[in-house]
Amino acid sequence: MNYDIAYFAQSAFPLVWIVVPAIGAFLRARHATSPQQRLEIWQRWWAIGAMGFGSLWMTVAFTAAPEVMATAIGFDRTPFMFEIAFANLGLAILGFRAASASARERITIGLGAGMFLWGAVIGHVYQWFANGDHAPGNTGGVLVTDILIPAVMIILAVKSRRLAATPQPAAELAA
Repeated sequence: MNYDIAYFAQSAFPLVWIVVPAIGAFLRARHATSPQQRLEIWQRWWAIGAMGFGSLWMTVAFTAAPEVMATAIGFDRTPFMFEIAFANLGLAILGFRAASASARERITIGLGAGMFLWGAVIGHVYQWFANGDHAPGNTGGVLVTDILIPAVMIILAVKSRRLAATPQPAAELAA
């Protein structure tokens, strides 16, 4: 196996969809005036940046450059790739919707995304070990994003529900 800078760059690229929203949320949340506001900022950045734009990118990549994506994942081009593109379009729409959703809806959106993305992780790991598929789109960053995008959305939404159920001091309610 010959790994080079191009391999590592391709393998790490999906991490952009979690790093950029995390940096954006961190920078924006520094100015939040309450824990609720801080949590809402994180949820919106995550929904729009990680799930929304990350999934939209996959839609575009699988429809506009199917040969490139086939090579990246270590498979021949198949009609199944078109289905993956539109499954990701569904996730993108859900991610954008989650930006203004309730905590309960965000949990549901995260769980729905998790069913698809965590299933994809199982498939990637199976291909990795059963068939030696070490293509940059099959291992590395894609595994991290497929696990974390729905997991973080669920965790943030659960925290939001718990925080909303906690009585707030009078000073915070006035703000």
